[in-house]
Amino acid sequence: MAQKSAPDSTRRSERSRRAIYDAALALVGEIGYSRTTIEGIAARAGVGKQTIYRWWTSKADVLLEAFLDLGEQAAEQAARADGADPGAEYAIPDTGDLAADLKYVLRATVDELLDPRFEAPSRALAAEGVVSEEIGRVFVARLLEPQLQLYVRRLRAAQEAGQVRPEVDPRIALELFVSPLAQRWLQRTAPISHEYTDTLVDYALNGLAPR
Repeated sequence: MAQKSAPDSTRRSERSRRAIYDAALALVGEIGYSRTTIEGIAARAGVGKQTIYRWWTSKADVLLEAFLDLGEQAAEQAARADGADPGAEYAIPDTGDLAADLKYVLRATVDELLDPRFEAPSRALAAEGVVSEEIGRVFVARLLEPQLQLYVRRLRAAQEAGQVRPEVDPRIALELFVSPLAQRWLQRTAPISHEYTDTLVDYALNGLAPR
């Protein structure tokens, strides 16, 4: 008789983890963060509740990791669409035209923020980060700050090219276009669009005073 191979526990664990990610993101989008529970995620994913608690301590932890994974998948898909190496480190393009490069990445950010797959978990994590200091710290360290550092590196490159004044602090300068977008999106004070972010870049780079 042919011997049956032993079950691959690593593959089984990865399938379970992926199912949990999908379940957490789906439930938050369908019923909201406050009504999403570990029990609900487990039932939706077809796993035992203890399986989730073996890997995470709370639903916020599950959602954060699921959201980070979703972002990585989206980045890989975008890289493939652009013909780039999916495994390469993501960076803001440097075509030599700072305004065009910033508009490009901010337009992509608008598309992501308006994507139903991202919007509900993004808002849930942002809200939970205000309530929970620990979640907020992890959210900033693992998700927000790495993205902001991409802007820092691009602005420093522009400084080296003489396109930005050398005394400008890139970490402060990036807030001129990133913060207004985040505030408008979070507070829903007005729609966000490509035209809006293009205007933010123009205002930030050109200033408001007449020349």
